[in-house]
Amino acid sequence: MRKVYENDPVHLPEVVRCARLLADKGLTVAFAESATGGRLCAEFTLAPNAGAFLKGSIVCYDACIKHALLGVPMAAIERHTAESSEVTRLLALGLKNCIDADIYIAVTGLTHPGGSESAAKPVGTMFIHLLDSRGEVSLRKTFEGNPETIVLQTISEIANHLIRHF
Repeated sequence: MRKVYENDPVHLPEVVRCARLLADKGLTVAFAESATGGRLCAEFTLAPNAGAFLKGSIVCYDACIKHALLGVPMAAIERHTAESSEVTRLLALGLKNCIDADIYIAVTGLTHPGGSESAAKPVGTMFIHLLDSRGEVSLRKTFEGNPETIVLQTISEIANHLIRHF
């Protein structure tokens, strides 16, 4: 079995740095993932000492899961769309009721054509909401590339934001 190192090209280096920071500070994190489909949690799971900081993730790709598991009102999804800052915030708040952690991060967005795609919200638009004891931060980023590239850029953005935040 191969040992994992920080400069291992399989891992996003910012995730490894973020993981170390979270573990060193004794902070825990939980995710609610729509557009990232579990990849966010998977990347953090691969970081050394993941058990010290990672609580888990709820993958809520379909709107009915956002509603049933995380309590997002269907009216909010219909009004704002499943890929919106409003719904992403509600996912983070709902996650807080499901998993005990210090930091809650929710992600929605468009990695493929379709959904709520529009000129104002093109493919690559990603919504991130972070919630902790100090407050809330809502991010909207637009990335380019194929779906995997968009997801990886989103994960990098989350890790770098946490590094700056803490």
